[in-house]
Amino acid sequence: MTAAQLPLCALTGSATARRAARLAAGFAGLAIGLVAAAPSRAGDALYGKVIEVKSAEVVVLDYGQGRYDVRIAGIDAPAKGAMTGRSKEFVTRLALGKNAQMRFEGRNKAGEMVGRLLTEEPEQGIKDVGLELIKAGLARRQKNYDYKYRELSAAEAEARKAKRGVWAQPK
Repeated sequence: MTAAQLPLCALTGSATARRAARLAAGFAGLAIGLVAAAPSRAGDALYGKVIEVKSAEVVVLDYGQGRYDVRIAGIDAPAKGAMTGRSKEFVTRLALGKNAQMRFEGRNKAGEMVGRLLTEEPEQGIKDVGLELIKAGLARRQKNYDYKYRELSAAEAEARKAKRGVWAQPK
């Protein structure tokens, strides 16, 4: 190594300066690793396996280096009553133990990670868990929220017309 390739602290020979340079490099590497590990902008994706279904709206995604609680974007599942259990059971069948992709939408006011959850079924292909819940009538579309091509609105209208799930119950 030539003198031009050596860091300044190595040229000065100061042990304190070399320690400081190593420490700064370590912190920079740690910061880059932490930023790279978590989705930070809408549209970022994280791949992993769904290891727990906490409710019809929240699942735990293990991405290998850690776990995230993910709130499924765009849905409002029943919080009490018979439909609560049916909705959670539906998400469990669709997602638990399966490889999944979480497309990060953002964080809600409570700081929870919110995203679209996509699972892959060998026979049926990729399934959007939130969209499937709404199609089945086991959740409603959140007010003032829809996908780019209004898929959630269309699925909710279809479920309402067919009187599936929450739409079959009298008000």
